Amino acid sequence: MIPGAVLGWDMGAAIAMAQALGIAPLIAAELLPEIEAVMVRKLNEQMAESTGTGVSF
Repeated sequence: MIPGAVLGWDMGAAIAMAQALGIAPLIAAELLPEIEAVMVRKLNEQMAESTGTGVSF
C-alpha cells in the first residue's frame, strides 16, 4: 500500500461485475489486466499533477 497512489483493482470484483454485465469471465480475465494497467498509470499521473508532487508510478 502506498499512500496517495492507486495500485490496482480487485480483479475478483471486476470479473464478477463483468459477468453480471453479460461478459464471459474468460474474456474479462484476458482483457482486464491491460485495461487496469492503463487506468492505474493514468490515475496516478493525474493525482501527482493535482498534488504537485511530480511522482508517477
